[in-house]
Amino acid sequence: MYIILVYDIVMDNDGKKILPKVYKCCKKYLTHIQNSVFEGELQTSQILRLQSEMQGFIRKDKDSVIIFKSRSERWLQKEFWGKEDDKMSFII
Repeated sequence: MYIILVYDIVMDNDGKKILPKVYKCCKKYLTHIQNSVFEGELQTSQILRLQSEMQGFIRKDKDSVIIFKSRSERWLQKEFWGKEDDKMSFII
C-alpha cells in the first residue's frame, strides 16, 4: 500500500522532545520528502507497527498524524509548486 504521512506536533516543552522521536520513527518506515511529510510503500503489518510506535510518542490531545492510503503510487499524480527537492520520489 502506498502511504503519505503528515504530522503536526505542538511545539511546547514536551513537543520539542517528541518531535525528533516522531521523525526518527517515520524515517524507519518511509521516505522523508518535506518538513513533516513522509511517503512510501508499506505492508499492512508495517503500518500497524508504525501506528503502534507513533502512539507511544504523540499526545492525543495536542498532536496529530494523518495517513493517506492508496493501493499503489501509480494512482496518484504529484505536482511541484516551487522548489522541487531531489530526494523526493516521483509519482507517475
